[in-house]
Order: sequence, then structure tokens, then C-alpha cells
Amino acid sequence: MPVLPKGPPPQTGEMLIGALLRVPAQAIHRRIIHELDAAGFDGLSMPHMAVLQFPGPDGVRPSLLAERAGMSKQAMNQLLRSLEGLGYVVRADAPDEGRARIVRFTRRGRAAYAKVHDILRDIEREWRAELGPGDFARLKALLSRVWESPLAR
Repeated sequence: MPVLPKGPPPQTGEMLIGALLRVPAQAIHRRIIHELDAAGFDGLSMPHMAVLQFPGPDGVRPSLLAERAGMSKQAMNQLLRSLEGLGYVVRADAPDEGRARIVRFTRRGRAAYAKVHDILRDIEREWRAELGPGDFARLKALLSRVWESPLAR
């Protein structure tokens, strides 16, 4: 069991960048899972976000998905088996690539992934309203710079 630090929680100004990025990302993932479930896309959980995250799994090899998510191939294959069992993806032979396999969305998976985009657009509207259009645009611009820089590699 982890040992929790004593005393009051740190103020956001004292928090390091990892927590400042992780906490909102986890809140977004929890909301996506909750809203997908409410929309009838049941069975999904937080670990499935490793597969469903941008740019998505459709047409991609499981090994690349594992690399993107920073997890082992075995762990990714376990998530893919779970998503197959729930009817969101299938693994198929890659065309012209011997024994290679790729992941494909099912109709249900494509619908769930489209719903994820709808949820994310709603979240962006809410964040824009909370932060104001200028600050929200700056936040996205700064995160885009980090995304495109060597810092994110």
C-alpha cells in the first residue's frame, strides 16, 4: 500500500508538470468512459483508453499500439482481447505482410470512437468557457508546441 504524504495537499503552483498534465488527462478519460457507458457502449474501462487514444487503433499493428501506450505487447494484446470480446475491435491479417496482424474497428467500435470525438468536443467547449477563449487558445497552442517538439518524444 502506498504511503501518502502527511499534511495538506500541495497547491497547484507547487505541483510538477507531470501531475498538472496527468490529473486533467485522467479526468478526461474517466468522463469519456462514463459517457460512453451512458450512451450504451458498455464494458469499457480506463485501461482501454490506451487503445482508444488518438490517433486510434484502426489499421495498426498491436506492437505499434503497445509502443504508443508505453506498455508491453502482452499487456496490449490482453486489452485487445478484452475489446474483441466486447465487440469493439477485431484483429485481422495485414494485407501483403505475411503473418502480421492489424487491428480493425468493428461497426460498434467505429461508433464508440466517433462518440469519443463528440465527448472531446464537448469537453473543449466547457474548458473554453471556463478558461476564456484566449487562455484556452494559448493552452492548446502551448500543448501543440510541446506535442511537436522533441520534449514529447
